[in-house]
Amino acid sequence: MTVIETLKSLDKSQRSAIWASYLGWTLDAFDFFLLVFMIKAIGAEFHAETETVLELTFLTLAARPFGAFFFGWLADRYGRRPVMMAVILLFSAFSFASGFATTLPMLFVIRGLFGFAMGGEWGIGASLVMESIPARLRGPVSGLLQSGYPSGYFLASLTYFLFFDQIGWRGMFMVGIVPALLVFLIRIHVDESPAFEKRRAHRKPNPFVELAKNWKIALYLVVLMTAFNFLSHGTQDTYPLFLQKQHGFDTHTTGTLAIVMNIGAIVGGIGFGFWSEHIGRKRAIIIAALLALPFIPLWAFSSTPLLLGVGAFFMQVAVQGAWGIVPVHLNELSPALVRGMFPGFAYQLGNLIASRNGPLQGWIAKTHGGNYGLALALVAGVTIVVLVIWTAIGPERRDVDFVAEAEA
Repeated sequence: MTVIETLKSLDKSQRSAIWASYLGWTLDAFDFFLLVFMIKAIGAEFHAETETVLELTFLTLAARPFGAFFFGWLADRYGRRPVMMAVILLFSAFSFASGFATTLPMLFVIRGLFGFAMGGEWGIGASLVMESIPARLRGPVSGLLQSGYPSGYFLASLTYFLFFDQIGWRGMFMVGIVPALLVFLIRIHVDESPAFEKRRAHRKPNPFVELAKNWKIALYLVVLMTAFNFLSHGTQDTYPLFLQKQHGFDTHTTGTLAIVMNIGAIVGGIGFGFWSEHIGRKRAIIIAALLALPFIPLWAFSSTPLLLGVGAFFMQVAVQGAWGIVPVHLNELSPALVRGMFPGFAYQLGNLIASRNGPLQGWIAKTHGGNYGLALALVAGVTIVVLVIWTAIGPERRDVDFVAEAEA
């Protein structure tokens, strides 16, 4: 069967699991990226420097591994489906509450809680889908799932473009309650993971024991995801600030360029996810990452909106092309007993290490006369080299039968 024929053969629950996980990650990213457009406005209201407000992105990212471990452990004990619903309700509520912060410290606390809840979504959603679909669809579906991240950024860009001048940063955060509606789709149409169902009656895994038993692959994946997160956040999080502060672009120009950037990211994630089924996970990651290098000058040092838009589009084709393989690669390398916790925890620990990216790029820009383009280019260039080398020396494990593993 071709990939298209296999997709058509999926039952309603499998299709719903794919869309629910994709939308969960989309709306998760939507809530997160609302913040990056509002750094300047929040600083103005609370009379804080940009570098101080950028700590909000650090705190949000730093809280995510704790949420990934806690909610992943719950998912391995009680199932992917109910825990995923709880996570979505929580991060939606904290996003909404961000709009009511009366002081900057209060906003820090709320965004930390948002990051904790957000940390659980990716790993649980990815394991639910990867355990529910045929092995030959994992690459294409992996690309679709990961494209939910730029899809969320795209929606945040569009929301900023359309509404920011009318509703301000507080109103923007209140829009973040929308993802809670996704819970109804999951509750009605999504079944539990077949692999989890196979071992439901057996012993409950101890996450600490499983991490100790599999410490080598855990360490490898944490370093891998540190590089991946520096690449993603290093090319996305401060890009609106770069456009606003260094180029002086208004709301509509900044929003338009962010939209263009994320269209490229969606194309790259889906395209390389499909391709990884033919050339392998590692090779697809390496090719995509290397593709970003020649576009760094156009993306970071152009002076017109047109050239910046072209650079941003192709840069994100490459960056999110590499990322499109991450959901399937991490799930295939993870131990069967803790697949609800392990991929998300490794991912978010890498996020914790890379969470200083925003303040780091802010510091580089400040010490070089406000040159955010230089900060973006330095982080992206170094990270690509590290990611390519680390991926090349690591393992690959394709076409694993997750249900058979669970039965064993």
